Amino acid sequence: MLIIFSFFIAHWFLSLFFQTFFQHRYASHRMFTTSKAWERAFYLMAYFFEGASFLNPRAYAMMHREHHAYSDTEKDPHSPHFFTDIFQMVKATVNTFKDHLKRTKNPDTRFTGYYPEWPLIDRMGSSLLSRVIFALAYTCFYIAFATHWWLFLLLPVHYLMGPVHGAIVNWCGHKYGYTNYDNKDKSKNTTPFDFLMLGELFQNNHHRHPNSANFGKRWFEIDPVYPVMKMMHWLKIIKLRKAY
Repeated sequence: MLIIFSFFIAHWFLSLFFQTFFQHRYASHRMFTTSKAWERAFYLMAYFFEGASFLNPRAYAMMHREHHAYSDTEKDPHSPHFFTDIFQMVKATVNTFKDHLKRTKNPDTRFTGYYPEWPLIDRMGSSLLSRVIFALAYTCFYIAFATHWWLFLLLPVHYLMGPVHGAIVNWCGHKYGYTNYDNKDKSKNTTPFDFLMLGELFQNNHHRHPNSANFGKRWFEIDPVYPVMKMMHWLKIIKLRKAY
């Protein structure tokens, strides 16, 4: 049981880390710059750790930029205030993401460009075959190490890790919590201590300062990813940009 829980926790946080670090903070907002070699390394790590729910950086960036531009309006791709429940919101989010992924939607030019692309990994990571292979790998791991039948109930979370993270952030981050700023939308800081979602639930702060690498703004708001980015900056792996 310990092995399964350790695997689940590792997958949860590693997948979430690369989603917030690579797809969100880098692809969507360009909070830092880095060399092409490191960009490719981050690309591969995002693909490996996100696995069955790998998120195409280009599609993610354009959808996320739309979210900021139209926050909590009818044009917002995933505002919880226009859906009856979280499942309807997730369905709409998935459809919007697919439109960007398949290039069947013509986005406003202000949402395009300045995101990383690697056609080989983009095709592989978004393919059904890749998702099935990762899902089978997770399942085989559980068959090998699960000691109780109920542990298999965790498997669907592994299959849909990215959408699960997105659903929590987009639903809770715009419905529950407190505000530091009047952003003219419904964004909230869901909790003053956001370790479970690695700072992503400081939505009110993030919508006020969308280019700031540190999502925490008050002394008790700790963004666990920011110190990691600072260390990478000091090591010259990335170069943090000045927030504006």
